Amino acid sequence: MKTRDKLIGIFALILIGVLGLVWLLPAGLKQAPDVALTTLDGRNLHLTELRGRPVLVTFWATTCPGCMKEMPHLISLYRELAPRGLEIVGIAMDYDPVDDVRALVKARQVPYLIAHDDGAHAAQAFGDVRLTPTTFLIAPDGRILQQTIGEMDMPHLRAQVLSLL
Repeated sequence: MKTRDKLIGIFALILIGVLGLVWLLPAGLKQAPDVALTTLDGRNLHLTELRGRPVLVTFWATTCPGCMKEMPHLISLYRELAPRGLEIVGIAMDYDPVDDVRALVKARQVPYLIAHDDGAHAAQAFGDVRLTPTTFLIAPDGRILQQTIGEMDMPHLRAQVLSLL
């Protein structure tokens, strides 16, 4: 056997081993950042305070059509599953005027936590989020299980959350 063929074989075995390891490792090994937020009602919140329950963190904007389409579904999901432990934190992008955010949250009677990302610190901590909606599903132990850019598949999301409760 030629040396080149041996090297290709070794490389293929290493590649298969790495792919197998990735396949077998649990999803969501990255911990969610412990961002400090101030909610619209003035509450100071660190995401680590929500450990022990599934958390949905969604970055949104008042000018985002997908965000507006998704919001009633998030409200419904929150009303259904918050009594069982789900927490939702909506983070309005820093470019969104806080008065517009307040008005929209009041008009739509959003029941879950809403914060304004003044200075874009939360967006940066979550990997420099720039597109809305961008949503992170965080497991009770703080691992990011899923990141979705754009509108979510709500039935799939609901099933995922139920599996964490």
